Amino acid sequence: MTRYILRRLISIPLLLLGIVSIAFFISHTTQGDPLISIIGDRQMDNPDAVAAAKARWGLDKGLPEQYVIYLKNLVTGDLGTSFRTKQPVARDLLVRLPATLELVIAAMLVGSIAGIVLGVIAARFRDTMIDHIARLAALMGSSTPVFWSGLILLYIFSVVLGWLPGPGRFDARAVAPETVTGFLTIDSLLAGDFTAFGQAIYHLLLPAAVLGWTVMGIVSRLVRASMLDVLSQDYIVAARARGAGELRVLLNHALRNALVPTLTILGFTFAYLITGAVLTETIFAWPGIGSYAVDATRNLDYPAIIGVTIIGGSAFLISNLLTDIAYAFADPRIRLS
Repeated sequence: MTRYILRRLISIPLLLLGIVSIAFFISHTTQGDPLISIIGDRQMDNPDAVAAAKARWGLDKGLPEQYVIYLKNLVTGDLGTSFRTKQPVARDLLVRLPATLELVIAAMLVGSIAGIVLGVIAARFRDTMIDHIARLAALMGSSTPVFWSGLILLYIFSVVLGWLPGPGRFDARAVAPETVTGFLTIDSLLAGDFTAFGQAIYHLLLPAAVLGWTVMGIVSRLVRASMLDVLSQDYIVAARARGAGELRVLLNHALRNALVPTLTILGFTFAYLITGAVLTETIFAWPGIGSYAVDATRNLDYPAIIGVTIIGGSAFLISNLLTDIAYAFADPRIRLS
């Protein structure tokens, strides 16, 4: 296990280099001029302003030279300076990453727990009305576009019923806790401000439910299929013959083995949501990585685009490693080599 983990950790920088290289050349070969976002439309007809901006941001150099310079800076932890915010990209990402992680973790908890419970119930009551309802809910969750479900649920629960707040991460009239970790829920607890903690949870419920609904649909369908396969195995029949209760058979004997293929989906889903929650963050005005990526793309902000790519690539590589390790704990028959 230790050798396996070390080999994977050594390969991560090489894989990230490939990801960064692809993102760098693709972003720099797209049509459009990033100088528009740097100096504005009016100054584009001013040759002196254009030349000064190109020299300031290194755009007057050839693409290979820009690539080499970027890699040298990257080794020292410098992700460059954003064309749009004029701030270091690393700083922008550190400020926005906690908001995305808080949303993604909440969505994963909601979606995975609901999906596992729904999948187990659907498998237990196979081909009954309960199974059909569970499968319909899963199908709607995995196939409904986030931009549609987000807008509809926001309209119903915020505008019509008034049960949940509108867009935003915190009530604009409330006093936010002092930033320590960047997670509003954790910072509220550290400050002992339970009113702020309630506000943070209150604003987190709807976007987490929208994002978690998709996770729930994927997880429940996979858990149901895995449970049906496991429940037909001989050791399940033997456990029931020994007089084991149905709940014990489902949870102790069937669910643990059925969760092994689900771990892959959960790992990659978590990594995907970190940079894939773009629509949810846009709809709910959530100041995270997704909305930052949208603004960077609109303005051809090369350093910001590559910085988001590095975050997404790192998330996929790390989640893939953790998923493989979790395999060994979930199923002792699996050996990592």
